[in-house]
Amino acid sequence: MQPHIQAFFDSGTSTITYVVFDRPGGSCAIIDSVLDFDPKSGRTSTTSADAVVACVREQQLSVQWLLETHAHADHLSAAPYLAQHLGGQVGIGAGIRTVQRAFSAVFPQPRDGLRFDHLFAPDETFMIGALTARAMHVPGHTPADMAYQVGDAVFVGDTMFMPDVGTARCDFPGGDAAMLFQSVKRLLSLPPQTRLFMCHDYPPAGREPAWETTVAKQRERNIHVHEGVEQSDFVAMRTRRDATLDMPTLILPAIQVNLNAGHLPVAEENGVRYLKIPLNAF
Repeated sequence: MQPHIQAFFDSGTSTITYVVFDRPGGSCAIIDSVLDFDPKSGRTSTTSADAVVACVREQQLSVQWLLETHAHADHLSAAPYLAQHLGGQVGIGAGIRTVQRAFSAVFPQPRDGLRFDHLFAPDETFMIGALTARAMHVPGHTPADMAYQVGDAVFVGDTMFMPDVGTARCDFPGGDAAMLFQSVKRLLSLPPQTRLFMCHDYPPAGREPAWETTVAKQRERNIHVHEGVEQSDFVAMRTRRDATLDMPTLILPAIQVNLNAGHLPVAEENGVRYLKIPLNAF
């Protein structure tokens, strides 16, 4: 049984959210949701999440899972908002505990992953209605990265991008370029016709955003990891490239929120919630 897939592209963060379901009127998972956040004003909004809510209700779906491929550094998760309005368990890879520990000196917080409803073990299988899904551990970008395989579709998170964009950075705490190379090779060992769905797209000039490709196309065309690229060459390229990249615009608010399963900080005595900006910590 193959999944039905509805994609939502957020132009502000270049993130793609997916609703994956077995049939209209059936069950679904929502992957990598976005809570809109304006860093200039500190204002949050739910425009992106509300489009997902409308889709779920139009298709008359029951939400079983709110899945995160990893703790994102470039957008805030809308998982708690979606759970409030639609239900569903928030799931992420068990490696999130390693990421929490890595950031705990800067953002004190629980290190046990318990703000999430479920921590997936590598290759754990689970159901989305009548669909069988598998949580594939694909570390490298972070230690917690998961790809979710549902039928002939794999939601690859931040491992690789469209073939003309390449692969994800590996310079965050716990990142490892050699590990990412092995994770990508694992994904590209799947059957050639397997559909791959990206978490982000940063299209070159002249191309509209896109997010679906195949194993065969990635093997042939990915500018960083096409067939014939050796691990040592990839690691050297990735290390050089990562050294030139700025920190993501939203990394400081995103990490605080996403390591806590998308929950915003609690309000202080004046009733206002605050995100913290650590000085000279990075």
